[in-house]
Amino acid sequence: MREFRKDQARGELVASTLRSAWRRVPARLEISEEQLDQVAPLLLASGGAALGWWRVRDSTLRDTPAALELQQAYRLHSLQSALHEAEIIELIRIAREAGAEPVLVKGWAVARLYPEMGLRPYGDVDLCVTPQSFEGARAVLERLDRSRYQIDLHEGFSKLDNLSEEDLLARCATIRIAGIEVRILGLEDQLRILCTHTLRHSVCRPLWLCDIAAAVESRPADFDWDRCLGPDVREADWVACAIGLAHKLLGAEIGSTPVEARADELPGWLVKRVLKNWSAPYPDLYPPLSYTRPFVTYFRDPSGLLWTLRMRWPDPIEATIRMRGPFNGFPRFPYQVGNLVSRIGGFVSGLVRSERKAS
Repeated sequence: MREFRKDQARGELVASTLRSAWRRVPARLEISEEQLDQVAPLLLASGGAALGWWRVRDSTLRDTPAALELQQAYRLHSLQSALHEAEIIELIRIAREAGAEPVLVKGWAVARLYPEMGLRPYGDVDLCVTPQSFEGARAVLERLDRSRYQIDLHEGFSKLDNLSEEDLLARCATIRIAGIEVRILGLEDQLRILCTHTLRHSVCRPLWLCDIAAAVESRPADFDWDRCLGPDVREADWVACAIGLAHKLLGAEIGSTPVEARADELPGWLVKRVLKNWSAPYPDLYPPLSYTRPFVTYFRDPSGLLWTLRMRWPDPIEATIRMRGPFNGFPRFPYQVGNLVSRIGGFVSGLVRSERKAS
């Protein structure tokens, strides 16, 4: 219990430091130098360092060692943003020459919602192309120097959203990046995808809630909430919960929106779990799925299986999404069990398919 309280306190410190950080003029930061020393490594590890500096820069802590680390990260991300922009232009040009018309998702499309592009770091360039043009685009892009280009090419949008490809493409917007026209998702679709992606990955990076807050507060007057929430009642509630978390933990302004009431009804376990997830550096909290030995060997020798399953026990937020559950006050245990069984079943099915191909 004592360790849980420490985790929650660290998570609350992260939330306090990033509160309103996506705004051009964020709220005044009121933490001590000791607290900044504690939170800086968490921000550096999770991609929130530049936003941390954005809040520290006008405070009495701006010249402390921890603040200078955040400032260095801010400078680096600002430089990288310019390099990424040139990379995006080149990759889109190459994809078009291969006969594909890509849609730029995440990354740059989200960073542009912030006062400065460097405040929102990103790595891969995410491009979606239609299934018909996917193989051609992939063949060309795979020949590129991977040390120079970091690209994540998606076949359609099925891994991002449940709406049809035709529906999403019809609502795409066209913007200009350094003189060329680039397609991005409509604002309503982008916000919905940001919300479901954040929950699907356990809200383990506070930066993702900042993205949601920036998207909500920068929405135009004609923003279509019905479009954003979508036709699926369960998923609409997920979107409302994610926006509610951005409001409750980071102070996002959601007054006069259809999700305002939901923010006051978030289950206590959900808020506590997010704070716990923020209490550890991102890579340590969310390592790649791995086992101490090949999982198939546990069928022959189950020793150590319980320890392995405990180490890989599903996060309750992710498990709720994977099992299409509601975010309410009931225990998450059934969803976690269901998610674990589903993962094991998927592994076994994949193994069987591999053995059949080999034979």
